[in-house]
Amino acid sequence: MNKRAVFHLVSYMTLVIGVAMVLCAGISFAYKEPLDVQLDLIYSGAIAIVCAVIVGYFTRGEINLSRRDGFGIVTFGWISATIFGSLPYIFSDVIHHPVSAMFETMSGFTTTGASVLSNLEEIPRGIHFWRALTHWFGGMGVLVLCVAILPFLGVGGMQIYRAEMPGPSKDRLTPRIATTAKLLWGVYALMTVVEAALLKFVGGMDWFDAFCHAFGTMATGGFSTRSASVGAYDSAVIDAIITVFMFLAGVNFSLHYHALTGKPGRYFKDPEFCFYTIFIICATLFLTVNIWMHDWGSLTRCFRDSAFTATSIITTTGFGTADFDRWPDACRLLLVSMMFMGGCAGSTGGGMKIVRVFILFKKMVRELKLFMRPSAVIQMKLGGKPVEQEIISHISAFFAIFMTIFCVGSIIMTFFTPDLVSAFTSVVATLGNIGPGLNAVGVTQNFAGIPPLGQAILTFFMLLGRLELYTVLILFLPSYWKR
Repeated sequence: MNKRAVFHLVSYMTLVIGVAMVLCAGISFAYKEPLDVQLDLIYSGAIAIVCAVIVGYFTRGEINLSRRDGFGIVTFGWISATIFGSLPYIFSDVIHHPVSAMFETMSGFTTTGASVLSNLEEIPRGIHFWRALTHWFGGMGVLVLCVAILPFLGVGGMQIYRAEMPGPSKDRLTPRIATTAKLLWGVYALMTVVEAALLKFVGGMDWFDAFCHAFGTMATGGFSTRSASVGAYDSAVIDAIITVFMFLAGVNFSLHYHALTGKPGRYFKDPEFCFYTIFIICATLFLTVNIWMHDWGSLTRCFRDSAFTATSIITTTGFGTADFDRWPDACRLLLVSMMFMGGCAGSTGGGMKIVRVFILFKKMVRELKLFMRPSAVIQMKLGGKPVEQEIISHISAFFAIFMTIFCVGSIIMTFFTPDLVSAFTSVVATLGNIGPGLNAVGVTQNFAGIPPLGQAILTFFMLLGRLELYTVLILFLPSYWKR
């Protein structure tokens, strides 16, 4: 690994984080909050900027990146963002313990949405905006943003893009990777602004809440400005707007780009999108009928809560309008299953990704057919195109690693949680970047009750899930550090 190049580029990411924190002080100033809050953000940003400049200066020089370097930049970049991003929480005393502050920050940057905070209405707006901004940066990836500006530094970004973009495959929209990153960020920013405007002018939110929730929606993060999440507004219009944009955020962003350039038919030609859409519809109908039969409320209310919850969980957003922890066991089991699935590849969602689940399902069907006819030659296809055996093997290995980490993590977390359900849902909620789990970490609870050591373990799981396991795990191989 080219350590000098890796830490030089990580310094640019840290610089972006520092500038963003200083800008959040402007939000605090605009809302006439105490000077201490503004200074906490300014000091935090200044520390990040100074450290970034010092590291950048001592690691300057010609940079040539390899694939191996890309993994290091992404992983250490996320760790650096978490360490410096936790300073506003610590300085403002919003979060007392440093581990809890890093848990909250990692949850933001990885778009997990798990929180240790309660009484959100009492938190200063400057801190709230920083909290929401960590989601927005993490959604498409701070490093993809840096890739867009790397040509100005004379550095190519393909190695970073490969390591950062979620999903088993990367659809390059243009030959130049920096142009691709700019296009994806352009689509991401446009959809964020549109959602914020709808929440303001149609849903009746103020601009601050509108942008904070738009950041959380498009990043599939789930941080809200209200303790009761979106349910605090009790608005069918707001629920509908956020549901639609959560659905869109869970779709491969290259499809949005094609739609905006006059090719909306690409949506329905994509098998992953079709599977994703049909699954959400079926899950919504199942949840609606089930909770309606258990007297949850009117059929309209049941459909509204079911559609919002199903979309929130499968896209790994984590917003809530209803306490699904009180729903029938069949509903809770379905929701936990959806936590493993996640959004589409190339979306801001977490989880294993729909395309992986879809291919594993097709592999299972093929194996059953081969069991009946061992001599048959059955080729797996996706969207009419054959799926290479190497990709199938890669997805099978990913699934095995994911489930192994989940099982081992669940055993470990039984030492830090009051019951088994809380233990295994705390792991899937962080490893899948969902946010809420069940029982002690349910939608109306938070992770504050977990001891610091347990929070540190879950923080690591969030990083693993956001960077899709391999990017982080490869750093534990001795061969990685050999030149």
